Amino acid sequence: MTIAVLGIDLGKNSCSLVGLDAAGRVVLRRRMRREAVIAFGAKLPGCVVAMEACCGAHHMGRILDEQGHTVRLMSR
Repeated sequence: MTIAVLGIDLGKNSCSLVGLDAAGRVVLRRRMRREAVIAFGAKLPGCVVAMEACCGAHHMGRILDEQGHTVRLMSR
C-alpha cells in the first residue's frame, strides 16, 4: 500500500483519514486519535498531507512537516 495523498479531517477527539494512491484510488480509510495520527505519519514515507485549516491543523501540520511530508492546509 503506497499512499501518495493522505487526507485528514481533524476532530476534537478523533481524526478521520483517507489515503489515495498515485492513481487516486482509495487505499486507506481509518479513524484514530491525534496521537495515533502522529505515530502513523512517522511510519509513512513522505507524501502530500491535506487538511482543513482549523485551530489544530497548524500544530499537526508542523509535526507532519518535520516527519518529511508535504502539508497542504485548505480553507475551503
